[in-house]
Amino acid sequence: MKGYLIIATCLILSSCTVVAKQPKLQFADTPKVDGIAFTELKTLKPPKQKAVVAVYDFPDLTGQRHDSGTISSLSSAVTQGGAPLLIDALKNAGNGTWFRVVERVRVDDLAKERQIVRQTREEYEGKDSNKLEPMLFAGLILQGGIVGYDSNVLSGGAGARYLGIGLDRQYRRDMVTVSLRAVNTNTGEIILNVQVSKTILSISNGLTAFKFVDAGTNLAEAEIGMAQNEADTIAVKTAIEAAVVELIKKGITKGYWSYE
Repeated sequence: MKGYLIIATCLILSSCTVVAKQPKLQFADTPKVDGIAFTELKTLKPPKQKAVVAVYDFPDLTGQRHDSGTISSLSSAVTQGGAPLLIDALKNAGNGTWFRVVERVRVDDLAKERQIVRQTREEYEGKDSNKLEPMLFAGLILQGGIVGYDSNVLSGGAGARYLGIGLDRQYRRDMVTVSLRAVNTNTGEIILNVQVSKTILSISNGLTAFKFVDAGTNLAEAEIGMAQNEADTIAVKTAIEAAVVELIKKGITKGYWSYE
């Protein structure tokens, strides 16, 4: 029994040591939440004039579903909150200097609230009360959506074992694609269109060990592992931010916008 305890302790300590020495996971494109796309988006030079834009929706057009893994039901493979992510990216463009985003996702709620304010002021302050300012109309409507989610684009792994102790690493790569276009409100023409893809990387590291004890009559075996997965929502957020950056760059190239 004492021999089992010694071997188990050694295996656990060696396993922890190996896992601790594993290199930090590096994703293929922009690994951090505030990664390359977000940094470039925030540091864009201010334009000569802010553009008033509207976002009605940014839906998931993939139709992809995956097993939740805990209960017998299927959930969407990518986030259904594309519009809030796009609005956040637009508000962060050039540290808030590029776009004035008007509310259109819940415009009915806004209209009802304005009606309540108008009626209340007229009732308690009279018809000469302070009037509400007119709502802004957008010169551009930004549309698009999450158009692709390709799972298991690339997968593989490698491992080795020596004297009963082995290491292995497995990886899997998925890909999400978003499309973003700018529509001129006056003419209805699509003046800009971009598509951006972002990889989603998952890596698993494992350590296995087995030893024969008590004159080779008993086998002691231990296994330890760790998996690190890039969040799908963060990947979609990064792709949307990159799409906004590309849309701005293409607009500058075509002469729709210009820097100060």
